[in-house]
Amino acid sequence: MLSNHKLQLILDEIKEISHVETALYNEHGKPLASTFLPGAELEAAVPDFAESMAESQMLSGYHFFKVPVEDELKYILLAHSGFEEAYMVGRLAVCQIKNLAESYRNQMDRNHFMQNILLGNMLVVDMYHKARKFHIEQAQRVVFVIEVDGKKDSYMVELVKGMFGGSGRDFVTEVDEQSIVFIKDVRDGWDEEALQKLAGMMVDNLHSEAMVRVRVGYGNRAKELQDIAKSYQEARMAIEVGKIFYAGKEVVSYGRLGIGRLIYQIPMSLCEMFIREVFGEHIPDVFSEENVLTIQSFFENNLNISETARQLFVHRNTLVYRLERLEKAIGLDIRRFEDAMLFKIAMMVLSHMAYQKGEGVVLPG
Repeated sequence: MLSNHKLQLILDEIKEISHVETALYNEHGKPLASTFLPGAELEAAVPDFAESMAESQMLSGYHFFKVPVEDELKYILLAHSGFEEAYMVGRLAVCQIKNLAESYRNQMDRNHFMQNILLGNMLVVDMYHKARKFHIEQAQRVVFVIEVDGKKDSYMVELVKGMFGGSGRDFVTEVDEQSIVFIKDVRDGWDEEALQKLAGMMVDNLHSEAMVRVRVGYGNRAKELQDIAKSYQEARMAIEVGKIFYAGKEVVSYGRLGIGRLIYQIPMSLCEMFIREVFGEHIPDVFSEENVLTIQSFFENNLNISETARQLFVHRNTLVYRLERLEKAIGLDIRRFEDAMLFKIAMMVLSHMAYQKGEGVVLPG
């Protein structure tokens, strides 16, 4: 239900406008918020009033009101009758609290509904029945997972809701302590470029407003409600694969994972077998800073020796010498496309193995 802080703000606002003192209790008589200090006699009368059949009554100069939420008693409101308008103000306060509580409950029910869909906890028939109840329309949706570097707090969640969850067709929710889930309605022509831009905005805004680093992954389009769980799992995989193979990227799309997605799903036993076939029993120690820089630049320049030498500010012959020295160490001539491709895949497999062992090392390539 509504937080005590929110309830206190409501009562404070009522007092500021009407100058009527109010106090609010739950259905068991526990005080929740107040603009004055009710006496012991008043507090003792709250549970008795809650058990009575009356909707309102007056005691010791105070009006008592029941506040039902969806036909279920949730609150008891007290209003001081020192003003002629106190009864009317109390009735208006009951309506305001009731409407806000019902709206909040509906929002929470919708949120819980989406959490169950994300986690695959609902039967399809129940899914569509509840969707109609909550007025959730059929539409294509994409799930974004925003993983926070460290532990997130409620401020970050509210920040995402305020920035990106303003549409009644979108949802912002949580399913664990480290990430925020944003379910985006993309029926209005959101292409891949627009989704990338949106994810980039999430990264930039959370960094500037909440001063936290985040990584955003998103899945493929979910055409049906039951496909949302799949898009969510794809978004989570995008983040995990991105940590291993695309460490420099803060935004990773499942649809653009490429060969990294395939390698991520290869069992460790097959990875170890592949590495032995490529390098033998011992992985060559060739990952000096100079070699790493040379390999990365060479691949980035599509195996172009002249362009790589220019970028590294070295003579062409110097670069050729480095590549020949590397060939002797690893048994692969990465100037040849097939050997370069094999070496690239081997480096990605080694990165995957290191990550799975908890070493947190992403090797070059």
